[in-house]
Amino acid sequence: MVAKTFALYKQAYSGLSRSTWLLCLVMLVNRSGTMVIPFMTIYLTQPSMGYSIAQAGLVMGIFGLGAICGGFLGGRLTDRWGFHRVQLVALAGGGVMFIILGQMRSYPWICVCAFLLSVVNDAFRPANSTAIATYSKEENRTRSYSLNRLAINLGWAFGGALGGILASINYHLLFWVDGCTNLAALLLLRIFLHPATTVPVHHREGAAGKPVLSAYRDKIYLWFIVCTILFASCFFQVFSTLPLFYKRVLHLPEYKIGLLMTLNGLLIAVFEMVLVFKMEGKRENLFYIFYGVCCVGLSYVFLDLLPLSIVLPFFCMLLATMGEILAMPFMNSFWISRTSPSNRGQYAGLYTIAWSTAQVIGPSAGAEVAQRAGFKTLWWIVSGVCVVAALGYRNLRKTQALAYE
Repeated sequence: MVAKTFALYKQAYSGLSRSTWLLCLVMLVNRSGTMVIPFMTIYLTQPSMGYSIAQAGLVMGIFGLGAICGGFLGGRLTDRWGFHRVQLVALAGGGVMFIILGQMRSYPWICVCAFLLSVVNDAFRPANSTAIATYSKEENRTRSYSLNRLAINLGWAFGGALGGILASINYHLLFWVDGCTNLAALLLLRIFLHPATTVPVHHREGAAGKPVLSAYRDKIYLWFIVCTILFASCFFQVFSTLPLFYKRVLHLPEYKIGLLMTLNGLLIAVFEMVLVFKMEGKRENLFYIFYGVCCVGLSYVFLDLLPLSIVLPFFCMLLATMGEILAMPFMNSFWISRTSPSNRGQYAGLYTIAWSTAQVIGPSAGAEVAQRAGFKTLWWIVSGVCVVAALGYRNLRKTQALAYE
């Protein structure tokens, strides 16, 4: 039994390029400092800062607005300059801006710095997604994205646990650590991962010799983006209003909130690659996405239906993590399947914009609903939006099937 399990894990991780592994190492170092964003609402509403839930939610929304601009800018620059250069610039700018944001006390300046940080930080994402596609083969592309997500979530697990400890000592330490890990990732990328040879921008034919379709004219992809915005708006509650719910309703201390985030990262690290290895190519990407979104929606339903106890947040995090494992790797595979080398940054940028738009809508709207109507109402609304998104993905799957006939 142990030998079979070991062989399965070995198969799941085999066949990936050296550059893919190096890119994931860079991501691991970068995300090991991910601790500012999940603790931002608690940081801003603590007595020493004195801001309301709505004001904290607005700052999270501003992060999302900056991320929209960063996603658009990063996608355009990736197709023009190449993913390697854009990643270097984004990591340098993000490292500096995290440290600056930690020094701000005035609410207007917090908002300005949050916006600028998010612009440079999220310009990294389209470039990084394009890099993964370039360094991988079609037959292992979903696993390459899963390996990258594994690095992200291992970093998230470490960062969440360490962030909870640091927050209990001094919240300002979070900003310094986050900034320094960005700069450390920059050095790793610059030294060990050299630019790949990519297709010039003027190349305008797809893999099958067809004219390249703009991401902004691909109707199926645009509907996919709409569904993704709905789903991501719900998913972002896990890292914005949900920690506040744990703190104010369940009265969990910061270190336990950090452990919950660690649980999310560890579950993904242990199970995602193997599950993707077993599922990849068996069904359409949208099939897995549909059931993943349903799992996330159920996790919010149970927050209202089950008794409040210490077990509740761990159970709901387990269910939400399962939904994340089913949905997100195959979302990446779906959008990359519609690209060619010359427009990949454009598709990656629009996908980043979808998540960034959700980062504007989700945390700010969630905080507003929580303050005015309470958390119970918020969880019912969020679970309902998840149902709408899931049905949208299912309908998109049927539309895509008809388009191929």
